[in-house]
Amino acid sequence: MNFKEKYLAGQIPFEEIDRYIEEWNNSDDPRTLARFLGLDEEEEDVWIDVSDDALKILLDSQKKKEG
Repeated sequence: MNFKEKYLAGQIPFEEIDRYIEEWNNSDDPRTLARFLGLDEEEEDVWIDVSDDALKILLDSQKKKEG
């Protein structure tokens, strides 16, 4: 499971994103960081253009829909 899947399932706190970023930085994974994390284009744009907090809010809104 990627970061987004684990976060939405309530298995990890949002702050774990930093560990995933570090893991990607130290890997030879050919995917972009956003794909490695499991983010779609909208989520990636919010994360890059706005902030980590904005991404967390967006993902939290998905948690509520799924739950």
